[in-house]
Amino acid sequence: MRRAELIHLKVEDIDSQRMIVHIRQGKRNRDRDVPLTPKLLETLRAYWRWMKPKTYLFPGMVNGWRADKPMTSKCVWSAVHEAAKSAGIKKRVSPHTLRHCFATHLLENGTDLCTIQMLLGHVDLETTSVYLHVSRRHLQAVVNPVETLSISKLDIVKRSRKNQKP
Repeated sequence: MRRAELIHLKVEDIDSQRMIVHIRQGKRNRDRDVPLTPKLLETLRAYWRWMKPKTYLFPGMVNGWRADKPMTSKCVWSAVHEAAKSAGIKKRVSPHTLRHCFATHLLENGTDLCTIQMLLGHVDLETTSVYLHVSRRHLQAVVNPVETLSISKLDIVKRSRKNQKP
């Protein structure tokens, strides 16, 4: 999800029965549902037991104290930056980088473009295509249709008259 969608996520938006996360008023004020994986649900439950958020799943701070208001967008950026630094990633990483990686991994694992478009909350496929940074390894694994063609053996192919020896 987008950073702005994440900071406004509420506890009630996690539907463990249907295994979805309901994103309210995303970009262009659109609602959408995205799948909730069992691993993510387990992680969110552990987080909830530890943090016990009331309204916002990820509450913000006021004067150094946790408050029942959304965290700031800057807080999300800082958390991603610190996580990348801790992981030894030297490249610049932002929350939006995670969206690009998510889309690319989905594509490389065989997810169709329409599904990726829906999961990212894009209106048109052209926007989704910007997110798809396909790896060199993935591109090299693609079977070129030329490789499936049968080629005649050279000893049975007739030469043109021009190239025939007398």
